[in-house]
Amino acid sequence: MLLGKTNITLDTKGRIAIPARYREQLVDLCDGKLVVALNPIDGCLNIYPQGEWQKCMRKMDQVQNKSHDFRELQRVIYANANEIDMDGSGRVLIPQELRETVGLQKNAVLIGHNDKFELWSEEEWLRVSKEGTEKLMKSMRSNTDRPDIGFTM
Repeated sequence: MLLGKTNITLDTKGRIAIPARYREQLVDLCDGKLVVALNPIDGCLNIYPQGEWQKCMRKMDQVQNKSHDFRELQRVIYANANEIDMDGSGRVLIPQELRETVGLQKNAVLIGHNDKFELWSEEEWLRVSKEGTEKLMKSMRSNTDRPDIGFTM
């Protein structure tokens, strides 16, 4: 399970260091073989252990009613997915085109999101996080628009 938030820095080659607390787990899960893919809906990059990426592909391919919009989404996701390998120091190279697409520069944020990571530019993460928290708090205070999250807070 991948959880937590880590502020990270991209080096001059466009590599990030996967936090040490995840490295052994990733070696066990996928021998350090990962897939980085554009998340065109949220504006970040998703980084999957290879087996989790394969599950996602199977789920997308099993969708029965593939509308034109869904097929376009698939094309964008598949065209912007890259296999990457974690090196012995726990670093992975994020392809330049993907870095540019989501505005990744030196400072970034890596979010553990259960079965994958989300990689955000620091600036975009701060904006999205603030807006999301404000919307969530407003919703949670409302008696009529309270989301069911499966547990009480």
